[in-house]
Amino acid sequence: MTKFRGCIDIHSGQVKQIVGGTLTQDDAVITTDSSTTENFVSTKPSSFYANVYKESQLLGCHVIKLGTNPENDAAAKLACQTWPEKLQVGGGINYNNALTWLDEYKASHVIVTSWLFQGKQLDWNKLKQISELVGKHRLIVDLSCRKVTDNDGHKWVVAMNKWQTLTTSVLSESFLLQVSQYCDEFLIHAADVEGLCNGIDEDLVKKLGEWCPVGFEGKIVYAGGAKSVEDLDRVSELSDNKVDLTYGSALDLFGGKLVKYEDLVGWNESH
Repeated sequence: MTKFRGCIDIHSGQVKQIVGGTLTQDDAVITTDSSTTENFVSTKPSSFYANVYKESQLLGCHVIKLGTNPENDAAAKLACQTWPEKLQVGGGINYNNALTWLDEYKASHVIVTSWLFQGKQLDWNKLKQISELVGKHRLIVDLSCRKVTDNDGHKWVVAMNKWQTLTTSVLSESFLLQVSQYCDEFLIHAADVEGLCNGIDEDLVKKLGEWCPVGFEGKIVYAGGAKSVEDLDRVSELSDNKVDLTYGSALDLFGGKLVKYEDLVGWNESH
């Protein structure tokens, strides 16, 4: 059954909402001419948002570090320890630090993406190794993507390095099935519409429902463009109740004026 999932995006040590396609520069580099477009910068710590989700018992929420600024680790750690073993964490996760985030900082899952790639190709040995290290049940693979149009129509190409580098991996039924052998869930940002509040990528959501591996119903989380409570109904319909939905910049929790957090929690409860 489709449901609303929460997120906590962290950039330069602060909870933010960013237009995904503009995240071209690492936040460890201090610059005055950054092209990154910020929709929202919170004055509250990450623990505030973790507590909001805790009070609502909103399971399956993710914490994403958008860059290598050391303050991001501190903020993500604070969120995870505010609601131990209930929040998923991603951004800079690799073989060497995954167990620290799970066992010491108390994340429920780790989310991996860029580390899995050697150059632009997915390294299946790396995927197997980290899956065996942390356990399939504690691993999420981030397959965030960009839409590419060619003579054959649309395809969604997995993007890494803050969604700026296209890889050789293309989303498909066979690809998702192969990756699913090693992980518990997928997180998929539609990077081209992320942060714009102009609507979800309906074609991608429909395909994710069609491509969903057996046993992954409710374990594919789509993010990007959600702008109304009704988007949950639309995702439910398009994906045949197999895909979950995350809201960001449109949500009042992050300064948005289009969607109320309490309405999304209510939608989950009523469904």
